[in-house]
Amino acid sequence: MYFRKQTFEGIGNESAFLWGARQTGKSTLLKTMFPGSPYFDLLLSNEYDRFQRNPGLLREILQAVDISEVVIVDEIQRIPALLNEIHWMIVNKNIRFILSGSSPRNILRAGGNLLGGRALRYELYPLIYHEIPDFDLIRALNNGLLPRHYLSSNAGKFLSAYIGSYLRDEIMAEAKIRNIASFSRFLEMAAFSNGEMVNYANIATDCGVSAPTVKEYFQILEDTLTGRFLPSFQKRPKRRVIHASKFYFFDIGIANYLMKRGKIEIGSESFGKAFEHFIYLELYAHSKYSDINYPINYWRTTSQIEVDFILGDHEVAIEVKSTDMVNSRHTKGLKSFAKEYPVNKLIVVSNDPYPRQIDNILVLPWRIFLDQLWAGEIIGG
Repeated sequence: MYFRKQTFEGIGNESAFLWGARQTGKSTLLKTMFPGSPYFDLLLSNEYDRFQRNPGLLREILQAVDISEVVIVDEIQRIPALLNEIHWMIVNKNIRFILSGSSPRNILRAGGNLLGGRALRYELYPLIYHEIPDFDLIRALNNGLLPRHYLSSNAGKFLSAYIGSYLRDEIMAEAKIRNIASFSRFLEMAAFSNGEMVNYANIATDCGVSAPTVKEYFQILEDTLTGRFLPSFQKRPKRRVIHASKFYFFDIGIANYLMKRGKIEIGSESFGKAFEHFIYLELYAHSKYSDINYPINYWRTTSQIEVDFILGDHEVAIEVKSTDMVNSRHTKGLKSFAKEYPVNKLIVVSNDPYPRQIDNILVLPWRIFLDQLWAGEIIGG
């Protein structure tokens, strides 16, 4: 059993949306945290049909009973019309709801009601290091961190099914994409851009579509929470810096499968990129789950000096290296950044067996770094 870090920090007596890509574990989390709550699952065909025909049925059901617990409605994006009834019950009956779904995109496109600020927004991501007993880094980098995939002895089949049934079929249907071949090709090219600066023109050429279409495809991945951009850090630069954003899929396993990487092992060519992706996902989840919501950027100059992650307002600068022996060559980017901006902490996250100090730069083994991150010792509120 996984003990998730998403605990609805700051929810109080408010209603909430819980968004997250398919199979991140939203339903399991809600049933575990709110075992006595009324639960409506719109993925069930009979539930879906009843409420689709008559959205007011939900109000009639809840007015007939004494509601003392939060009401759960799962897969809310399937029937946006229910949100009008829910809005009325929040305002007039003081009923609290948690409404979960894969993303709000379908609701927004349908002109649906997102409750006018009366519901807080939360997200659930794939598993993180601190949620998994006896965490296995190599398993995580190969299988990804969706709960079913992480423990599987044959994650490839799960990943193939996930990409086929969700990333291709469901997202394409929701976004009304007609060119199946171009979107399928785009997914592969987006994976090859994973952790890299996005060049829309190059991807458009490879996919046989226009650059604006590629931008639209990336926006669809963002809207459906299956990918996100990492912006460049551009605050008052003394040197010329790169402005283009990088792109990351929401799960390492998805990127691996689309890129046909093969088995990832320490020392292999693909280990470094997957390792950096893993650390980024941990940072992003920590920012959101801890409710600090600090920005995460990367920094790169036109002369190719780079730092992987800048946290907050240049409070922490982090370089990720897959080596087990960090030396001064690996700290060049951090030193350059520190000459540009005042920084509280300069950190190299690596496979080193012990923490070390190189000048003013702290070298941390990845486990120690993540323990400190989730303990609030890397960046605070």
